Amino acid sequence: MITTMRATTAAAVSARLSAMRRSSGAHTFTRVLTLIIVADDLDGAERGIKAANGASREHPCRIIAVVAGSGDRPATIDAQIRVGGDAGLSEVVILQPSGEPAGAIDTLVMPLLLPDAPIVVWWTGQPPAEPSKDPLGAMAQRRITDVTACTDPLATLRSLAPGYAPGDTDLAWARVTLWRGLLAATLDEPPHEPITGVRVVGAHRRPSVYILAAWLAESLGVPVEIGIEESSAVTRVELDRDRGPITLSRRPGGNVAVLTRPGRIDQRINLPERTLADCLTEELRRLDADETYGRVLTQGLALVQEAEQQ
Repeated sequence: MITTMRATTAAAVSARLSAMRRSSGAHTFTRVLTLIIVADDLDGAERGIKAANGASREHPCRIIAVVAGSGDRPATIDAQIRVGGDAGLSEVVILQPSGEPAGAIDTLVMPLLLPDAPIVVWWTGQPPAEPSKDPLGAMAQRRITDVTACTDPLATLRSLAPGYAPGDTDLAWARVTLWRGLLAATLDEPPHEPITGVRVVGAHRRPSVYILAAWLAESLGVPVEIGIEESSAVTRVELDRDRGPITLSRRPGGNVAVLTRPGRIDQRINLPERTLADCLTEELRRLDADETYGRVLTQGLALVQEAEQQ
C-alpha cells in the first residue's frame, strides 16, 4: 500500500501512517529500530530503501528516508508512505522537505520515530564531517556512512578520522569482513611465524582496499603496500613471512578465492563481493561502538598513507 502526500506536515504523515497500519491489520509494533536514511537525491533514497528492505528480513524496522531539499524554495514537505507488501518487512516513509523544513530535519523526523527504539542514521551520499555532531547523528546510537558512493571516496574516508566518535562506522568496513575473518583464521594456524610485510591489491582508491590494509597495518605493526588492479574491490592479500608468503586472492568479479600457503595444498574458498544489503545487515547487528573500526580509522589509515608514499 502506497500513499503520497503533498504540502503536508510531519504530524500529518505520522497520523496517516498510523491509520494505514491499522487498515492493513498491523495493530502492534514489531519493528526493532528506526533507520533514518539521508540521501542527496531520490535515486539515492531508493537505493538505500532497497538495501534496507533486504536487511529487514533480519532487522524489521521503520525506515525514514529524507531527501535533501533546497533551503531557498517555498517551505513545504512532500511525503510518501509505504506499508505492507510495498515495504517488505518494514514501514517506509520518504520525506522531501524544502524551504525552512529542509534546515530542521531532526525536528521533522521526531514525530515519526518509533517509541523507545534505537535510532540508526545512514548517509547514502556525502556524509557530514563529524557525523556524531550532525543533528540527526546526535540522536542516533549508530551512525553509518558509505564513502564509496562519494565523489572522492578515499579522501572522504580519511576526512572522517578526525571527527570519529564511538558509534560511527562505514560500509567499507563491512565490505571486508569476510576477508578479515579468513586472514585472521589463517594466522591462527601453525607455524606461528611473524609477518614481516603485507601487500593489499585491489581497485584504485577503493575505500575497502585501504581500510583492509589499515586493519592489517594496525593489527600486525608491519609495513603495508597498496597495489592497484583493474577491479571493483579487493583482489589479493599477500602476507610475507620467512617460510614464504601466505596469499589470499580472488579474480576481479569472481566469487571464489584461493588461499595459498607454503607446503600446503591450495584451498578454494567461497568469497563473493558483498551486496549493499549484506553490509547494512551486518552493521545493524550491533548498536554499540566498534572499537576496532575506530582504531583502524583513526590510527591504521595513517600508517597505510605512509606506506603508500614510500
